[in-house]
Amino acid sequence: MSGVDDVFAEDGPLARFLAGFRPRDAQIGMARAVEQAIRGGRCLIAEAGTGTGKTFAYLVPALLSGKRVLVSTGTRNLQDQLFQKDLPLLRQALGTPVHTALLKGRSNYLCPYRLENVVDFGFRAGFSAEEADQLERIRRWAKTTRSGDVAEVNDVPEASPLWRSVTSTAENCLGQECPLYEGCPVVQARKAAQEAQITVINHHLLWADWAVKTDGFGELLPVADVIIVDEAHQFAETATQFLGVSLSSRQLAELADDTLIERAKDAPDMGGLADAATLLKVELTAMRAALGEEPRRDAWHAVAGKEEVNAGLGRMEEALLALAAQLKIAAVRGKGLESCWKRCDEFIQRLEAFLAEDTEESVRWFEIHRRGFSLSRTPLDIAGEFTRFRKARQATWIFTSATLSVAGRFEHFSRQLGIVDAECRRWESPFDYRRQSLLYLPPPGLPDPGAGNYTRAVLRAAWPVLKASRGRAFLLFTSHQALTEAASILEGKTEFPLFVQGSRPKTRLLDDFRASGNGLLLGTASFWEGVDVRGEALSCVVIDKLPFASPGDPVVSARLEAIRKRGHSPFGVFQLPAAVIALKQGAGRLIRDVDDRGVLVLADPRLVSRSYGRVFLDSLPPMRIARDPGAVRAFFADPPAEGSV
Repeated sequence: MSGVDDVFAEDGPLARFLAGFRPRDAQIGMARAVEQAIRGGRCLIAEAGTGTGKTFAYLVPALLSGKRVLVSTGTRNLQDQLFQKDLPLLRQALGTPVHTALLKGRSNYLCPYRLENVVDFGFRAGFSAEEADQLERIRRWAKTTRSGDVAEVNDVPEASPLWRSVTSTAENCLGQECPLYEGCPVVQARKAAQEAQITVINHHLLWADWAVKTDGFGELLPVADVIIVDEAHQFAETATQFLGVSLSSRQLAELADDTLIERAKDAPDMGGLADAATLLKVELTAMRAALGEEPRRDAWHAVAGKEEVNAGLGRMEEALLALAAQLKIAAVRGKGLESCWKRCDEFIQRLEAFLAEDTEESVRWFEIHRRGFSLSRTPLDIAGEFTRFRKARQATWIFTSATLSVAGRFEHFSRQLGIVDAECRRWESPFDYRRQSLLYLPPPGLPDPGAGNYTRAVLRAAWPVLKASRGRAFLLFTSHQALTEAASILEGKTEFPLFVQGSRPKTRLLDDFRASGNGLLLGTASFWEGVDVRGEALSCVVIDKLPFASPGDPVVSARLEAIRKRGHSPFGVFQLPAAVIALKQGAGRLIRDVDDRGVLVLADPRLVSRSYGRVFLDSLPPMRIARDPGAVRAFFADPPAEGSV
C-alpha cells in the first residue's frame, strides 16, 4: 500500500469492501494533509464540513503510519463508534493487523473493590430497595463482563447514584495497594492501551493526564507519536475543568460515606471517626442552605461578604480538618482508611487553594444545585499551559472538527490554545446545500431577543414553517428558561407530538422522536451537537437566538474583563467567534446525508439588523435565503430536481 490515494481510489480497498463507497475529493484532500502532517511532524488544524468523511480521512493515514497514535474525542459516543465500528471496519478493509485499544476515564469502569464494599457494608449507609435491585443486576453483570465498562449495563439507569458507589475516582482509588488490583478493569484497560498502536480516548482523559501526570497506576496514557483531536472545538473548554481547582459537596459527602464503610470494616471501635464523618455531612447541608435556596451559578465575590456564608464555610473547613485528624489515627487499620485520609488531605488542599486571594489569571465561582454545591477556581487563559503540554508530549498534533473557523479564519481556535505554527486547512461539505436546504429568516417584526415575549414570538414566527414541514423538527434554545416556556406554550396546543429534553433519557428521546414521524423535539445545549438524525424524521431546525455566552456567567464575565484589560475587544476576540462556532454546530443538525432536505430557521432579528450578522451568515453553508413563508411551503411541496438551484 503506497499511501492514502490507493486506499480511497475508485478501485481501492474501501471501494471493494464498502458497498456504495465513492471517492470524495474533500476526504482524499484531508487524508493527504493528515498523512503529510504525520510524516513531517507538523501541527495541522483541519476543518472538514459535514459529510466529508473526516473520521476515515484521519484514521486511514493513522493506521498506515505505523506510529503510535492517540485519538481523542469529545464524547463517549464517538469513542465507542470509533473503536467498535470504524476501526474494525478499516482494519478489515486494509488488511492491517493493527492493535487498537479503547480507554475511558476511571469512572466508566466497575471498581471490584468498591462493589465488594457496597455489597458487604453499603446498605448500612442507607441504600433504597430500588438500589438493592440495581445492585443485584450489577453483581450479575460483574461476574461475566470482560471489559468492566459500565456502558454494557442497559438495565441500570446511567443517572443512578449507585454507579458512584461501584466505580472509582482518582481520589478514592487505592491504586497498586488495592487487594483486587490485578483484576481491576481500569488496570486491564490501561495495559491494553500501553500495548496498542492506536488508542481511542477522550478530551477529559487527555487533559487529566496532563493535570495529574501520574496516579496510583503510574502513567495514565501511553506515549504517542501522534495525537489526533476530533471534535476539537470542545478541547479548550474541557481544559478549564482540569487546570483549575474544584471541590463539591458531593465529593465531600462521598468521602464521609466511604469513611463510614471503611470504619465498619476495619475500625468499628472508633466512635470518634463515625462522629467526625457524620458532622461533615451535617455541615455540608448547612453550607448548602447558607448559599441560598435557588439554583445559581455566580462569582464568589457575590456571596463572600455574607456572614452566614463565611460562618458556614468556616464550620465546614473545621469539620473537614477534624475528620482528617481522626483518619490519620485510623489509617493504620486498613488501606481503605489510609486512602480516605489521603483523600481528605487532598480536599483540604483544594479548599485552601480556592480560598486563596484572587488573581488576574483565574476566577473563583460557585454553583448551587438542588441538593448540593460546588466551589471552583478556573484559569482564564490556557494557551500557556497547552504550550507546555505540547512541549512535554513531543508529538505531532492534528486538530479536526466541522466547526473550527469563523468566516473562513482560524484565529479564534488557534489563539485559545496558543498555537502559532500550525497549517490550517478547510474542506467544504460535499452536500449540495443550495439544493438540499433553505435558510429561513422570519420577516421583520420580531421583538428584541431580550424581550419578555420573545419565545412566544419565535414560536409564532416559526409555526408556518413547522406546519409546512409537518413537524419533524428540532427547536433548539439557548437557555433552559426559554425551553421550559416553549414547552408550556406548546403543550396540548399542537397536533405534533412533543419531545422535551429532560422528560426522558436522551437516547430514548431521540429514538421516540424518530419513530413518531412528525414530532417536535425541544432541546438546549446537549442537542446542539453530537446528535445525528438522518432522513425525513428531521426536516427542520429552529434556533431561537444567536448563541452568545451569557455575560452573567462568572467565568465568561472574568474572561471578558481580562481581554478588555489587555486592550482588545471582548466582543470581537471572544463573544462573536464563540457564538459563530456554536451556531454552526446547531445548524449542522439539519443536513446529515446526501439525501437529506430541510429548512433552517434562524429567528434572531440581529442577523439582519446588526452588522455582525453577516459574520454568522458567511460562516454557514451556502444555503438559499428566504423571508417569505410561501418559499418554505414551495420548498417542501416541490423538491427541486437533481442539480437545480
